[in-house]
Amino acid sequence: MQIHTPDWVKHAVFYQIFPDRFAISKQPRKRVLRTARWEDWEAMPTLQGYKGGDLWGIIEQLDYIQDLGINAIYFTPIFQSASNHRYHTHDYYQVDPMLGGNPAFKELLDAAHQRNIKVVLDGVFNHASRGFFFFHDILENGPHSPWVDWFRIHDWPVSPYNGEFAANYEGWGGNRALPVFNHDNPEVREYIMEIAEYWMKFGIDGWRLDVPFEIKTPGFWQEFRQRVKAINPDAYIVGEVWGDSREWLDGTQFDGVMNYLFAGPTIAFSAGDRVVLDQVQSRDYKPYPPLFATEYAQKIQELLELYPWEIGLTQLNLLASHDTARLLTIAGDDKASVELATLLLLTFPGAPSIYYGDEVGLAGALDPDSRRGFPLEAAWDKEILKTHRELIALRHAYPCLRTGDYKVLYAQGELYIFARVLGTEELIVAVNAGTASAKGNVDAASLSTQPNKLLYGAAEVEWSVEAKHLTLSVPPRTGCILGLG
Repeated sequence: MQIHTPDWVKHAVFYQIFPDRFAISKQPRKRVLRTARWEDWEAMPTLQGYKGGDLWGIIEQLDYIQDLGINAIYFTPIFQSASNHRYHTHDYYQVDPMLGGNPAFKELLDAAHQRNIKVVLDGVFNHASRGFFFFHDILENGPHSPWVDWFRIHDWPVSPYNGEFAANYEGWGGNRALPVFNHDNPEVREYIMEIAEYWMKFGIDGWRLDVPFEIKTPGFWQEFRQRVKAINPDAYIVGEVWGDSREWLDGTQFDGVMNYLFAGPTIAFSAGDRVVLDQVQSRDYKPYPPLFATEYAQKIQELLELYPWEIGLTQLNLLASHDTARLLTIAGDDKASVELATLLLLTFPGAPSIYYGDEVGLAGALDPDSRRGFPLEAAWDKEILKTHRELIALRHAYPCLRTGDYKVLYAQGELYIFARVLGTEELIVAVNAGTASAKGNVDAASLSTQPNKLLYGAAEVEWSVEAKHLTLSVPPRTGCILGLG
């Protein structure tokens, strides 16, 4: 079958925002909790505390987001919930009043769209929460509740809070705070489809789906795609699947997944033995052990061949998220690792996603530390910010970095060189992950042009017409992009 994916995603640079931690409105617009005792913004976050970020604060920061070069935002959940991360949904039709409610979201959506910034929401459809009305009715009325078959109740009485007793119902990951939907119930299925349709009609541009692999009801995601795309054929549907995702990327379900298969080897190559194992060993993407260029090239080639090219162009590529430690902390606070990995991210096929704060050098260990408040400007790392600005601008300026072919040209030791080619436009990208200068020779016959101008970074460039090769000498722990002069 012919696979269709949204064209805009191929040209998008995403910014992932955790709403409680990005910005508090400077305007007195909150009608509730205006004087709440939020956690100190700059203090280390806690599992259950709120810092008070809201959607109005994000609206006030859209100039910054746009100036960075972002043209798509992925929000972690924004619906009413009794948790700072809002994966414990109470009401799928109401934006959390702490964030400003539905009116604030409508204002944000309109303001983003006026700037040609797309908005993708997090769909948590595998499980709800103990506070979800339908489940709460079960807590009040037991087996007499009309909603009993909406969840996977095993016995009575259910025990939603007291750990001394069996929960007697299925909770996600064994967590009794997250009762799992019974997706085999047609009413549950229809309810979720209607939620997806409601927010599509509201004006969002797509869904990021939380743990979609947990929903095993036949045809569920196929129907979800059909009904979402019937409202907006250009809607983006991206799943949170950490490994091989061919099962969901057949053209009938998702347009892409969060590409942890890119993140793992990219961090392992760029950070190498600097990776702090305590920050990654509990996660599935495994950015260790260190990779040499040859090994990295092999993994990248395997990844590029794993999915159809049309799907590859709409993968959501990332280096960190709310589910991982931040890259700077993973790399032992080594800024060069961040800059090298970011160079590889912004020059790879698919839509790059930047976790809020990473572009200004925000550190953070595993959850909840990776969900810190966005730092005050005085604490920004201006070098890392400059790197992000320049690389995002180059990605927007050169179509080959978005939809061009990806060709590995050289991979030896710790020097990795590749080309992005689209028609007559060709850029060469080189990354030296080693601590000594590295020199690589590229067969000129593999190039359609003779790139001779440094667009980014540092390197010595030599062309040998007689030998028909390009020699690149790259300083240690740096990278470069070479284009036509």
